[in-house]
Amino acid sequence: MAEERAITLVPSADTSAVVAAIERARALFDDGDVQAAMMLSGAAYEQAKAAAGYAAKVKASRQLIDKARRMQADALKIETDCTIKLADEVDAAQSAGAVLSHGQNRKVNGRKADTQEVQSSDLLALDDIGIDKRRLAEWRKIRDAERDAPGTVDRIIETRISAGLEPSRNSLRTAIGTRTATKEEKGDQLYETPECAIRTLLALESFSPTVWEPACGRGAIVRPLEAAGYEVIISDLVDRGTATKDGELQGVGDFLDSVATDGEGPDILTNPPYDELANRFAAHALRVHRPRKMALLLNLNFLAGFDDPERCFVMDECPPARIYVFTHRLPMMHRDGWDGPKASSSMNTAWFVWEQRDDGTYGQPGDTRMIRVLWDHWQNEPALAPGDGVNGAGRRIDISSIIFETSDDEGPRTTPRLSLEERVAMNVDEAAEWMAGAGDFDAGQLRRAIGIRDTTARAIIEALWKQERIVCVTNVDGEKWRWA
Repeated sequence: MAEERAITLVPSADTSAVVAAIERARALFDDGDVQAAMMLSGAAYEQAKAAAGYAAKVKASRQLIDKARRMQADALKIETDCTIKLADEVDAAQSAGAVLSHGQNRKVNGRKADTQEVQSSDLLALDDIGIDKRRLAEWRKIRDAERDAPGTVDRIIETRISAGLEPSRNSLRTAIGTRTATKEEKGDQLYETPECAIRTLLALESFSPTVWEPACGRGAIVRPLEAAGYEVIISDLVDRGTATKDGELQGVGDFLDSVATDGEGPDILTNPPYDELANRFAAHALRVHRPRKMALLLNLNFLAGFDDPERCFVMDECPPARIYVFTHRLPMMHRDGWDGPKASSSMNTAWFVWEQRDDGTYGQPGDTRMIRVLWDHWQNEPALAPGDGVNGAGRRIDISSIIFETSDDEGPRTTPRLSLEERVAMNVDEAAEWMAGAGDFDAGQLRRAIGIRDTTARAIIEALWKQERIVCVTNVDGEKWRWA
């Protein structure tokens, strides 16, 4: 019934007209009439978008919605081809001196031309040919991304279609926005970490007194760590002359070639290089160095993906214990040496924290806790003390008022210290729910599973044992418990 209604409201004649417009736009582009092709494909995009939106609104069949989105995708691809072609044509015209480049003025005999001279000049500005500077910058970004990795636009659009999502201009711009720099421009990928990011992490997590920062850059993470009382070992792929507060110069070398030291190594805390290097960086750390604890600042997209074996290793075989998702995007991390306009960040980021369990593993899939944090508030909280070996995962966070209760650490608090009985009462229901599906467990496993103190875990076990809700199971590994 919904399909019949939608067909009436979005007539097949309109669909045919959109298909015809898309075919005509492609023919115009192939014939070299780029501006006409761009106008026609843009109009077809808007019609298809409206049809898809209305079909979804009236709960039409999936087939009808997908058909409209396919037309929208086809129109967007042609429109994008046109923008790439126009970006090339403008660049060629500017190189030939036929069109003014950014910052240039018309000149006569070495001086800036007056209004009358401008009107009689043959030299054109972008405004004269109907091109907005901001749109041209966007076209160039798309062009450069496609040139750097042919097929980028197609992959982005087809990925949206495959996921049942709208292939919109905005989604394309957002995706391309993470690829604005070429590999040559990215160089060694120095993007300085905002201080608010590290201050937030240190208010929520405590690390070993000595921490290794293996991608130290110019010290953006090192300085807040030292201010919080940590000793920091620093190294980087590039020798930037960075030194600790004690004057110890950074080590120089590729982290991916590093080898483990004898005995237990330091915790690792860094903002690693992105793209495919992030996968290799995290996997090398967990395979070779096996830190007791590691925190990496990563794109939130790191949660997804299954093609890369390194990504699967660090997310499935050695999953993080906690992921602190920034509900408000961090300030933009501009590339080192960037002197262009300062933009707002379009990337969602999170601190991924891996922590070894008592058995030496990093846990199992499903153990990861996702915690939303607002850095605007947490950056002003004092850091937890180095070496406490605690984390803030057990705090109950109210983002709107930043009221929290501390149930598993001695960190900053806005509420009175809770008694053991109060902590047991607060956590016993969550503990019972976890125990019911956990099989055999001990106090350490309970503590890590729901983020409570060891004393609280043991007190909960004793209370539930007395109520005969759990039974004691002793084996060669020690005292274990099981849901009754």
